Amino acid sequence: MQPYIRKGAYTGPLKGVIMDWAGTAVDYGCVGPVAVFIEVFKRRGVDVTTGEARKPMGLMKKDHVRQMCADPSVAAKWHAVHGRTPTEADVDAMYLDVEPLMVESVAATAGPIPGILALIDRLHSQGIKVGSTTGYTTPIMDVLVPEAKRYGYVPDAIVCPSDVPAGRPYPWMCYQNAMQLGVYPMEALVKVGDTVNDIHEGLNAGMWTVGVTRTGNELGLTEAEVRLLAPNDLRQRLEVIAARLRQAGAHYVIESVEGCPEVFRAINERLARGERP
Repeated sequence: MQPYIRKGAYTGPLKGVIMDWAGTAVDYGCVGPVAVFIEVFKRRGVDVTTGEARKPMGLMKKDHVRQMCADPSVAAKWHAVHGRTPTEADVDAMYLDVEPLMVESVAATAGPIPGILALIDRLHSQGIKVGSTTGYTTPIMDVLVPEAKRYGYVPDAIVCPSDVPAGRPYPWMCYQNAMQLGVYPMEALVKVGDTVNDIHEGLNAGMWTVGVTRTGNELGLTEAEVRLLAPNDLRQRLEVIAARLRQAGAHYVIESVEGCPEVFRAINERLARGERP
């Protein structure tokens, strides 16, 4: 295949999709990481809420702890217990607990989200490559990847924050994926994820971005819990999440990866017209 040389607008089809992991491809509801962050703060006598633990989701896990410490409500709780606000030394100490706890957690939540395996098969049949980025570091992925493989989920490339100079919202993981997949220009790739940080990562990399609402961190419910919600309640919650992801810059918003094929067709039509993200 001849290499693409940019002399004008790229008008070819999508060549690659970069998926997030927890809440998008595996771990319906992004349940695994939340319990870990709650436990880490609890060990310091600080009871954080699920909402406080979920707020920075998508970041590298040490950055996640740092952002939680900077949250005014968490900082106030910490001050009430320790007589001071949390320091970088506290972040370092808590992060030492995060990785081993996370390793235990991800093994139990590696099940694929409905539709992801069929989507990967479909993309591969179309010659589209599938990469992935995550907020998990290499030791955590060393556990999650083989567990996900047992279920049949095997992306073509996997890049962690520990593989690049910095994680989300920086674009480096997406660039590394593009290199490993051998795919360019960046507008020929789309980033799919369930957090604001996923969207920012994709935008910073010059990619199309797709936000996921129902299966991800923003809703934060397991598949069984979602089924128990009244339809109107679920619809209203998803509308709020969709608005948040669009505000972050998402080009498209879907409930789950099952909505990807329709969105990818729309992106291909825009690319054919010479549009860019």
